[in-house]
Amino acid sequence: MPEWDAEFDVDEALVRVLLTEQFPELDASSAKLLGEGWDNAAWVVEDRWVFRFPRRQIAIPGVERELAVLPRLAPLLSVPIPEPRFVGRPSERFHWPFFGASLLPGREVADACLDDQTREDLGAELGRLLRVLHDVQLDVELPGDPNRRADMPFRVERARACIAEATGLLSPSDTIEEILEEASRLPPSEDTVLVHGDLHQRHVLIHEGRLAAVIDWGDVCVGDASIDLQLVWCLFRPTGRARFVDAYGPIDDDRLLRARATALYFCAMLASYAHSVGNANLERESVSGLERTLVDWD
Repeated sequence: MPEWDAEFDVDEALVRVLLTEQFPELDASSAKLLGEGWDNAAWVVEDRWVFRFPRRQIAIPGVERELAVLPRLAPLLSVPIPEPRFVGRPSERFHWPFFGASLLPGREVADACLDDQTREDLGAELGRLLRVLHDVQLDVELPGDPNRRADMPFRVERARACIAEATGLLSPSDTIEEILEEASRLPPSEDTVLVHGDLHQRHVLIHEGRLAAVIDWGDVCVGDASIDLQLVWCLFRPTGRARFVDAYGPIDDDRLLRARATALYFCAMLASYAHSVGNANLERESVSGLERTLVDWD
């Protein structure tokens, strides 16, 4: 069974019953499926609220972190993020917490049809956002890199497995193994900045060519900045990277290498996922992202 398969089916009937029971002020009959990810299903209510319901047990600690972090973090950032407005409690019908937040504008990167100039501009916007995020100090207890994104021996092996699984989608390249082998020798990171933790192509929303929102904060944690900086490789070519660094600040070589290996992992994993579920745009963006990652930094 693919690791993104749900453990619990969040269907229309369940969503409408839960909303009616817990939030009678809302029109439960308006609920429409927005989309499903690995861990959560998103439903739009009244065309203005998005409710996220966990689909797997492993997602529950992430929901609890979002409820603790997002209300404190949202006022500090220049780009919108989900702010829980309706907090659903576990019940006999649905044993897990869930929440609703305002529907944020924008489309996933893969669906936004970005041209070269828009990508360059996005580099500057993303650099400004991550500079602020990585400097934030929150009075919230958070785990340290629970998914081991910056643990290079572990992450490199996961990347190799994903790349092998994506055979036929990705072009063979000696450069991939050279990057992974070099990254595998990096020592453990001692960095402890606040990071999104799962900042890949699906979690960045674009509206009218601008960075509009960052979503899905279930893996928010403290760890090496490279966990988020992987986007610098797979979203941008050298000119966009330069715009990012101008806004973010210098990035040392070890952090760039960690981010590059992580980008290879995300691109391969997302390409396989997209191919499995028939998401052609995401598959194309993921394959192109891997190709961009293989272009050296100027």
